[in-house]
Amino acid sequence: MNTFQLVSEFEPSGDQPEAIKRLVKGARAGDKSQVLLGVTGSGKTFTMANVIAELNRPALVLAHNKTLAAQLYEELKELFPNNAIEYFVSYYDYYQPEAYIARSDTYIEKDMSINEKIEKMRLSATRSLLERRDTIVVASVSCIYGLGSPEFYREMKQSLFCGMRIDRDDLLLKLIGMHYKRSDLDLAPGTFRVRGDVVEIFAAYEEKVAYRIEFFDDDIEKIAFIDPLTNRLIENVMKVVLYPASHYVVPEDVRENALVTIREELKERQAYYQKENRLIEDQRISERTRYDVEMIKEIGFCKGIENYSRHFSGRKPGEASPCLIDYFPEDFLIFVDESHQTIPQIHAMYNGDRARKVSLIDFGFRLPSAFDNRPLKFEEFYEKINQVVYVSATPSKWEVEEAGGIVVEQVIRPTGLLDPEIEVRPAINQVDDSLAEIKAHTEKGGRVLVTTLTKRLAEELSNYLNDLGVQAKYLHSDIETLERSEIILDLRKGNFDVLVGINLLREGLDIPEVSLVAILDADKQGFLRSATALIQTCGRAARNEKGRVIMYADKKTDAIEQTLLTTKNRRKQQKAYNQEHGITPKSTTRKMNSELADKNENHDLPALEGRLSPREIEEKIAYYRKEMKRAAKEMQFEEAAKLRDKMHYYEQMEITG
Repeated sequence: MNTFQLVSEFEPSGDQPEAIKRLVKGARAGDKSQVLLGVTGSGKTFTMANVIAELNRPALVLAHNKTLAAQLYEELKELFPNNAIEYFVSYYDYYQPEAYIARSDTYIEKDMSINEKIEKMRLSATRSLLERRDTIVVASVSCIYGLGSPEFYREMKQSLFCGMRIDRDDLLLKLIGMHYKRSDLDLAPGTFRVRGDVVEIFAAYEEKVAYRIEFFDDDIEKIAFIDPLTNRLIENVMKVVLYPASHYVVPEDVRENALVTIREELKERQAYYQKENRLIEDQRISERTRYDVEMIKEIGFCKGIENYSRHFSGRKPGEASPCLIDYFPEDFLIFVDESHQTIPQIHAMYNGDRARKVSLIDFGFRLPSAFDNRPLKFEEFYEKINQVVYVSATPSKWEVEEAGGIVVEQVIRPTGLLDPEIEVRPAINQVDDSLAEIKAHTEKGGRVLVTTLTKRLAEELSNYLNDLGVQAKYLHSDIETLERSEIILDLRKGNFDVLVGINLLREGLDIPEVSLVAILDADKQGFLRSATALIQTCGRAARNEKGRVIMYADKKTDAIEQTLLTTKNRRKQQKAYNQEHGITPKSTTRKMNSELADKNENHDLPALEGRLSPREIEEKIAYYRKEMKRAAKEMQFEEAAKLRDKMHYYEQMEITG
């Protein structure tokens, strides 16, 4: 299918029809940049979906954090059930980058825990982009980091069809070159197994389907989709196209050329150290690089191979590496959601990455080409843009200027809801006062968001509330990607009543059940209490007809005054529209489903025993054992104890299962 099919029981309403019309007209007129100023709850995602459907072009939707990306993915998946809606975020549950601290002569080796589910979704995204035009990829800013070459990824795919003549052993070698692993006992994503003339392949990007290839001599006699767990036949097919199990695949001749250029760079670097009489660095870079070269030569891979990416892609020093954007066709659209946050993130990523690598390269841990394994500079990102729509309730001055000063406004909500009323109270007794308000709202079935300034305060406040009988949880950047979606879904379901967080509670989170937002220390001026941040935070209560906001502040800062004025003006405009059209405000409704959360098992529920395979149980045990040891090493003994209990839970499941 190459046509987007938007499926919804609703029609555009409020400001949406005019916003859609203007954005589509601008895109067709060739405008590179447009701005959609949409207040919280005005249906910006629905507007984006309608624009994509009318233009019928592939789209990248950029979000500034994984939680918002997950929500956008689920909403678009619901609106486009027959199209390819993909999810592309960082696949690390835990990531400690390689670093060297010269002052204390401390080398920190890279350590990471990769989430296999997210890795599978990343591969699915690139596969869809190369196969079909009706593709929307929802991504975090990590998509501007280096990725394998799309040309090599496409070149290394393997088409198989009935009647095709290919030696079975040649196919097996091809699979290994595509980074698939042989596993005759357990067929898992990214593996294949061989049984005589039958080869079964579980594509790295598939969820529930494996491929069975049956040979007769050197001819493919039959191809079928099978259930990888039960081996049950699903259907016979005439052809399959198999894509690599990694984005970092390269043809054999390219790998050989890369080894040559790596050795040449090593000679140059050694000559530099010898000239400077830095013998330790000379020996260090020689031993490390020669070891990596031998690993790449023998098995096609080495730890930290991404640091040699420039050699594998044939780029010049300083040249940008391929990234997800390069997998899109030329006429694609970009929607930068919550652009006032996302654009600054893109600006910051390059310098942060380079600063970490300076010591590694200077002291002989990495070759200078490691600098070129990096995120895009903002200028490089901008050059890759075909057409972009910056989406925010508070767009920045730069975004408006880029759009020629023209802003498409979406202030009226289809539900008729007004911006929430805001009350400013003294901060001196903010915890006790907010506790009374929390109890009043939760007793009526409402949910509450509380924003703090630090992670520590978020955790301590949630513990304090629980001690007082109020069911609360905290949410911040240390929470694993998929667990965040699960926490938000649990809040909506009423499994707990209060969510405490920092900036993760600001932009884009769609929680219609929230009737109160409490902002602690609202007068502490800074990034988290700027006018933009406060307006965004107040918007979390704009999806509920009873929504209220309480700011705790001992003085009204300029940011608070601006927030109050903006909200007052919007409420006036919204009331006038409702009166003119006879609209009665009503709370937003949204289905309580979360594909990401539902598939991310809650490790504390014994009811999951029947849903986990023996292999999955073993993976859980290994994961929690590793995390327990890490926490203990960092002297976080309470966390280590919790992780130990979870590990014992799965060990018991393994024994009884």
